[in-house]
Amino acid sequence: MAVDPVGRRQSGMPSTPVSTKTQVAVVGAGPAALMLTHLLARAGIESVAIDLRSRQEIEETHRAGILEQDSVDLLVDTGVSERVLRDGYRHDGIELAFGGGSHRIDFQGLVGAATQLYPQTDVFIDLADARERDGGDVRFGVTDVSVDDLTDSPVVRFIDSNGQGHQVRADFVVGADGSRSLCRRTVPKAERQQYFREYPFAWFGILAEAPPSAPELIYSHSPHGFALISQRTETLQRMYFQCDPTEDARTWSDDRIWERLQTSVGANGYTLKEGAITSRTVLPFRSFVQEPMHHGRLVLAGDAAHTVPPTGAKGLNLALADVRVLAEELERAVTQDDLAPLATYSKRALARVWKAQHFSYRMTTMLHTLPHATPFDVRRQEGELAALTGSVAGSTYLAEAYTGWPAR
Repeated sequence: MAVDPVGRRQSGMPSTPVSTKTQVAVVGAGPAALMLTHLLARAGIESVAIDLRSRQEIEETHRAGILEQDSVDLLVDTGVSERVLRDGYRHDGIELAFGGGSHRIDFQGLVGAATQLYPQTDVFIDLADARERDGGDVRFGVTDVSVDDLTDSPVVRFIDSNGQGHQVRADFVVGADGSRSLCRRTVPKAERQQYFREYPFAWFGILAEAPPSAPELIYSHSPHGFALISQRTETLQRMYFQCDPTEDARTWSDDRIWERLQTSVGANGYTLKEGAITSRTVLPFRSFVQEPMHHGRLVLAGDAAHTVPPTGAKGLNLALADVRVLAEELERAVTQDDLAPLATYSKRALARVWKAQHFSYRMTTMLHTLPHATPFDVRRQEGELAALTGSVAGSTYLAEAYTGWPAR
């Protein structure tokens, strides 16, 4: 076998693929995929997870993280990590700022729940460490992934990070490979229905070296557009403001960014604490669902099956809710060699997905300034926000949806 100095096989020197068998093959090794393999292992079910990205690449992808209580409990109760309780920041509410003032949604007082500020990067690190600790089979940095024979005897093929080819036969395959999912595309067009909603705006997101500007998240609606003031740590903050999806983040100076943020939240009485901006990016977003979330011996989970705008903080929580249900149904499918539980999973998961789609869509359209909005449109949004915050029933709905519906 010819290899280069770091152990990779030289191009043009194909090797005989290593053939193995497992019960569940998972394409993707992000937080949802790793949580699924962790839950399956606890049930005595073997799995292999693969990902195109290296572990370092995933760890260095900065993403926000507002965890519902059920997500926190899932990490702690299944023995992944208690670091979320030590290093996370509990939030008992959020601020909705509009019309020149601010209105707090009291999660604890309304529904007896809270959220935890804990970056998705840290959720991934905890899960990756737990899988390594428990001897889980996770392959990062693979290439040339393909998935075949999904209706009969699924096989996942890939080349590992050392250049060795593999073909893994599995009883079931899980596509947890993100919003550009290969697995999703393997479902025949005649057997899937896709639902889209494109949005005419994006978020300009920054990381800034500064102390927190507020103890909880601020969702700000003003004539200057939407802004979200979040946190990361005591010295690093995450903030966003509404922008055009075609905006080039590289053309914005620090001064221009701070002026835009200060103007947006200043209209509602806030002043931000400023600091050096260490990262800036434009984040377009959309709503998407593919139904059903299964085909043959394939099931989809997380962003492979659905995406939501980030306004409602539902993305990671929805993915974790998926795999909590999927682990239960896959255990039945594996032990009984039965496909019926896959359809049950799809039905159970989609019930929550569409509630989350509604909530995220409502938060997005209620808070963002729509292109070509008239003064009537802006005042109508303020009326909706006033009706929501001025009603115990309306505020309770928002608190319940934001902190998460009970797991079913």
